[in-house]
Amino acid sequence: MNLKCTILKYLASLILSPIAIYAVLLIARLFGANYDFSHGESFVIWLLMAILINQSVTWKLKE
Repeated sequence: MNLKCTILKYLASLILSPIAIYAVLLIARLFGANYDFSHGESFVIWLLMAILINQSVTWKLKE
């Protein structure tokens, strides 16, 4: 696999990760839940969400 493509794929996952996390937190807040995360917890959740996004999205390459 191309190194440039791999780096772009992981960067896209890292950028989409906080969007997904804040969407989940916003929906939870609408239903009355309140979550507070420390900086370490937020970092771990951010990385785990990036891994989940990276594994679940099918990246198609143009050849």
